[in-house]
Amino acid sequence: MKQIGITGIDGLIGWHIRCFLNGCSNIRVLSGDRATFATSDQLDQFVAGSDFIVHLAGLNRGDDHEIETTNIALTTSLISACERTGRTPHIVFASSVHVTRDTAYAKSKRLCARLLDEWGKRHGARVTTLIMPHVFGECGKPFYNSVVSTFCYQLANAQQPRIEQDSTLELVHAQSVAERVFDVIMGGRSGEIVIKGIPMTVSELLKKLGRFAQLYNDQIVPPLGTEIDLALFNTYRSYLYPAHYPVVVERKSDERGSLFEAVKSLNGGQCFISTSKRGITRGNHYHRLKIERFFVLDGKATIRIRKLFSNEISEFLVSGDKPQYIDMPTLHTHNIINTGDSTLTTLFWAHEIFDSTRPDTYREQV
Repeated sequence: MKQIGITGIDGLIGWHIRCFLNGCSNIRVLSGDRATFATSDQLDQFVAGSDFIVHLAGLNRGDDHEIETTNIALTTSLISACERTGRTPHIVFASSVHVTRDTAYAKSKRLCARLLDEWGKRHGARVTTLIMPHVFGECGKPFYNSVVSTFCYQLANAQQPRIEQDSTLELVHAQSVAERVFDVIMGGRSGEIVIKGIPMTVSELLKKLGRFAQLYNDQIVPPLGTEIDLALFNTYRSYLYPAHYPVVVERKSDERGSLFEAVKSLNGGQCFISTSKRGITRGNHYHRLKIERFFVLDGKATIRIRKLFSNEISEFLVSGDKPQYIDMPTLHTHNIINTGDSTLTTLFWAHEIFDSTRPDTYREQV
């Protein structure tokens, strides 16, 4: 069992790494938040239990003096705790492509990396510094974490995004960062590692997200032929949940019967239909990247969804009498329960054909 501590675990990258590790076997995650750094005893306990520490805690917005002093203080506190406890965990430190700039944030990142490197050399411990580009992902804070979060939030809420500076961004999904962190830990890699992203101007980003929003509003799943497109679309969808769902589709009827469109996608994917007896529950799993649609065709059901590591559950009452679907947000566990008096018939659709070698399906009770 590997014990992995994460400082800044409640931030965007920290939450995504925790989600990634949740699907890994023989891994125990230790949470490092503000309370962890509040007292030496709590920080010592966190360090003493960690074989590896992913150090993400820090400040990147605010007064220059506060940014610099806060980031340095967090890192020196972590080093002091390691020395007090006699522990030498492999520390993976999150830095930035902006580290060479003459800003308080960049200066603090440079000094923190140097302090950790010196500690590692003194004690024979592994230290890895990850130089990260512009990280985005589901459930990030708009107007704070990323322009991607801001644009997605605005488009999801019928607001008009505005470009302040059409610079070029190097984009990387937070799940890709999580996977890279895992590889570094498993491989015992140390030194400086540069994570590469996908270059895209702010205007190109907004155009792409706007097209996603337009198609999805027309109940069409947009083309998702690249990893970055899938990641951006999943990020956009995270800001639609839960208010956007369930989506009601138009039923067309005549003397022959009725017809409605269940899936309109430019990707293909896989579709299957299941029946569930009264009281039966299906699901209780989540996906990191996969888009999955639940569409009740006949009967009554309750769909329940919970964001990973949250106690809040959203419930949706759906019925075949009123055709409607819910696209499951990634990194949210979900299930469907037959709550009617008859057999439940459900159509399930995923944007990709199931691959048993990479199922992207992780068991988790709602």
